[in-house]
This record gives sequence, C-alpha cells and structure tokens, in this order.
Amino acid sequence: MKQPINTEKAPAAIGPYSQAVEANGFIFASGQLPIDPATGQFAEGGIKEQTRQSILNAQSILQAAGLDLSNVVKTTVYLDNMDDFAAMNEVYAQFFASPFPARSAVAVEKLPKGALVEVEVLACRG
Repeated sequence: MKQPINTEKAPAAIGPYSQAVEANGFIFASGQLPIDPATGQFAEGGIKEQTRQSILNAQSILQAAGLDLSNVVKTTVYLDNMDDFAAMNEVYAQFFASPFPARSAVAVEKLPKGALVEVEVLACRG
C-alpha cells in the first residue's frame, strides 16, 4: 500500500505526481527544485543557495513523514553544470552526517524552470 506525503512547507507538485510516497517503510521523495515555498521563487544566488533550498525542501517533506535527513539512504543530485559539483558538495556536506547516504550526481542538459540543481532523496524508517 502506498501513501502520499504532502506538506505546505515544500513546493507543491507542478505536475501529476506527489511530493513523496511512502511504501513499505520507504519514503520516495520527488526531486526538489530550489523553490522557496514561501515565495514560489528560486532561492536567490547561485548553486550554493539553490542546493541549500533543494535540500531544505526535501527535509520538510521528510519531516511531514515524521523523519529527518538522518533517515536518508540514497540521494540523487541533478546538476545543470558539472562544474558546480564542488560548490554543491560543500553545501550538501553541511546537511548529511556519517554514515552518509549513497549518492549519484549527474549533469543533465536542462532542469525544470532553469534550475541549477535538483535533489531527490530516498529514506527509510528504522
């Protein structure tokens, strides 16, 4: 059985998908763009500010499920430009502690709305 997870503390879905879905104790969060849910706009600044906002959005979704970033077992980071990897990684390291989640980081041709980064998390209970 799958259960949708939604919160007003993260940007609303902009298509036919849920912010996250829980199934069998796993929370599958949709990729989070760097949209500030209070303004509906991208976080001001560059890759660091956008990475921070994307992770904060993922964190808010997990909190709606009663979890936090320590429950994350896998992340996927989509970058508009791989040259931003080091700056993204610097901010990313501020949110995750050992044992770190597994991670993939890939450059893509284009992200929705012209974002510089999108962050997706997979978390589990227990």
